[in-house]
Amino acid sequence: MQLAHIPLDRLNISALNMRHGKRAPDISDILPSVRARGVLVPLLVRPNGQPETFEIVAGRRRYFAAKSLADERGEGDPLPCAIMEDGDDADALEASLIENLARLDPDEVSQWETFSRLVRQGRTVPDIAATFGITDLKVKRILALGDLLPKIREAYRREEIDAETVRHLTMASKAQQKDWLALCADPDQYAPRGFQLKQWLFGGQSISTKVALFAIDEYPGLITSDLFGEDSYFADADLFWQKQNEAIAARRDTYLNDGWSEVVLLEPGQYFHPWDHEKTPKKKGGKVVITVSHRGEVGCHEGWLSHKEARRAREGGEQEETAAKPPRPELTGPMQNYVDLHRHAAVRAAMLDHPAVALRLVVAHAITVPACGRCAVSHSAQSMKR
Repeated sequence: MQLAHIPLDRLNISALNMRHGKRAPDISDILPSVRARGVLVPLLVRPNGQPETFEIVAGRRRYFAAKSLADERGEGDPLPCAIMEDGDDADALEASLIENLARLDPDEVSQWETFSRLVRQGRTVPDIAATFGITDLKVKRILALGDLLPKIREAYRREEIDAETVRHLTMASKAQQKDWLALCADPDQYAPRGFQLKQWLFGGQSISTKVALFAIDEYPGLITSDLFGEDSYFADADLFWQKQNEAIAARRDTYLNDGWSEVVLLEPGQYFHPWDHEKTPKKKGGKVVITVSHRGEVGCHEGWLSHKEARRAREGGEQEETAAKPPRPELTGPMQNYVDLHRHAAVRAAMLDHPAVALRLVVAHAITVPACGRCAVSHSAQSMKR
């Protein structure tokens, strides 16, 4: 097979090409690398019966990428081609099929090995992304595998560890990775995987940096990045809550300085129910309710009053609040009657030991006229019986 560089105007797509079609192929994934480095893999071509012209058996997408680049620049470079010998159509079909079936994307560990070499040779993340037609974040994700212990990388390559578990392990320290490997090696222990591994790494609390009210740049603690999930987390939950509570207190003071009548801070995990409140502006006494979830999210609900407070405000509740209320008795009416009966019984029991005093009380009661004459007769009769 002969190798040669052939100009674009002398190439066309063979009808025997496995991916032959009227519609142009999607070249968005390979165009950046072709733009940065040109076509590196030779196209497979064969003579098409005309002098110095060839048809493409395999390499259609590379050909269209080169044409697109030529349109951008106004000129195109000759493409590297492997020229097949004259033969039957079966040979061309087999060559096209083999070339397409042989394309196997490398695993992430192999990509990491290649990207790491490029970084050591001075390539930056944007350079690598432009060369291979991928995003900067994709390159960072692949390079994050370098934070893993070699045993974990090899186990991932052998598919003994799933992708989600590996992505969470990229956020683990070397000590945590060693502890996790020890759990895997011990048949009597359980090694957490997937989402459970994430909880294990953060001690049950995975607090995202997105919920912080304070400036992340001024945070003194450790922050771990989840490149695969495009997020980062606070490694020290206690330090986060210290800084977050300070920021919440500052937010509360800001609301009060802005003229809000009151700022209510609910207990962590307690929900704010709008259906139990009415929207009330600041000028009419509306309050601010601050909620805090167990995961660190802070919600500020401005201008609300409970239904009772809103009704009181509409009815001039301020006077109602300041009006003096009559004191309530310590005992209810039935309870007071019960106590009086016990007192009377105690006095009667005491009078049994003093008959002279009892006689004088009966006479005094008999000659005393109460407000109601009927009651006086009744009381006198009862006294005479005793």
